[in-house]
Amino acid sequence: MIYKRSSALFADAEKVIPGGVNSPVRAFKGVGGTPIFVKEAKGAYLYDEDKNRLIDYINSWGPMILGHAYKPVVDAVVEKAKKGTSFGMPTEIETKIAELAVSMVPNIDKIRFVNSGTEACMSAVRLARGFTGKDKIIKFAGCYHGHSDSFLIQAGSGASTFGTPNSPGVTKGTAKDTLLALYNDIENVTELINANKNEIACIIIEPVAGNMGCIPPKDGFLEALRNLCDANNILLVFDEVMTGFRLAKGGAQELYSVYGDIVCFGKVIGGGLPVGAFAARHEIMNHLAPLGPVYQAGTLSGNPLAMAAGLAMLQELNTDAEVFNRLAEKTAYLHKGIAKVLNENNVAHTINRVGSMISVHFDEAEVIDFETAAKGNNDTFKKFFHGMLNAGIYIAPSAFETWFITDALTYEDLDFTIAAVNKVAKTL
Repeated sequence: MIYKRSSALFADAEKVIPGGVNSPVRAFKGVGGTPIFVKEAKGAYLYDEDKNRLIDYINSWGPMILGHAYKPVVDAVVEKAKKGTSFGMPTEIETKIAELAVSMVPNIDKIRFVNSGTEACMSAVRLARGFTGKDKIIKFAGCYHGHSDSFLIQAGSGASTFGTPNSPGVTKGTAKDTLLALYNDIENVTELINANKNEIACIIIEPVAGNMGCIPPKDGFLEALRNLCDANNILLVFDEVMTGFRLAKGGAQELYSVYGDIVCFGKVIGGGLPVGAFAARHEIMNHLAPLGPVYQAGTLSGNPLAMAAGLAMLQELNTDAEVFNRLAEKTAYLHKGIAKVLNENNVAHTINRVGSMISVHFDEAEVIDFETAAKGNNDTFKKFFHGMLNAGIYIAPSAFETWFITDALTYEDLDFTIAAVNKVAKTL
């Protein structure tokens, strides 16, 4: 495929936008080459500025569960836009989507809408600190909760030490309150809690990790976290920005029957528009301003266009009883097909899958955390990425991102994808 116009547009963008992109992973730094500039999208397909059609496996990093330009969502946004795009005042539709979200998700009574998943996670941690009166948090290596200072932390020198900033601009003072744990290692979490008794406000986790590829929790891991939090008066925060309303109506909480104290949402809840939210039980949410002392605000929070898109999306997911089964079946079909052709071509790999999230790791060892994910052959991934791109298939331009399946994908699309993997595998 030819990407002449994308290359020219990228050169123009680099002159006025840092790195030519407004989010770093788009820059193709992990795979090399020039980013693809999208002109439009419909259903399961992207159409770029060079008039190439690409089967899309990132789907705006998750929210396009039902496909791009899904008619009920587009119609809702268009009709709402005719009446104004932003007011900075309450609207009825905010209550409608809040009522629907609360009815779909277990163990939440109230929800606060914000503008992104980053903002949702940042606000959830602040709320947890305000509710518990404690300062420290535990996060997991490889889990991404946005670019808030508290989350941009790398490992310290030992399991019970504080993390250190891994981005300039994050202070050591901020980093000292963030403890870094190993995903799927409950003993490591226990050690951190014991070394910081009565100081930890919350543990925040992606219940299914999606930012080191798709990594599911080990059997019993989430349950053990829940028990540890209960025993130590720690709030458990589930970052369901990726998994919420994707793995089930009630997200990972419903799928695993383990409940967080605070749950963060994004992406899907806005139908693809910029939005996020966090939710919890009455006694926790009532600590938020204007009811309580924990301050959080935003002029564009509950933006009517985002609320209209989100409501249309959630209504579709709530009424289509089979959508999550269809998504899981299509993802399982893709998994089986890719595994078959990679095995036939003797390509070392591991495939992880949960519901409609899936990732291919180019290493034979089990991938259970960031350390094992990092052992994958990145050179192989780069060749794989560009081979798939040339075949007309767009996957995440990073070995550390999950693929997201959309219901708009047909089995013909999946067979085409598997055939492309077979062709590319012969070159790896």
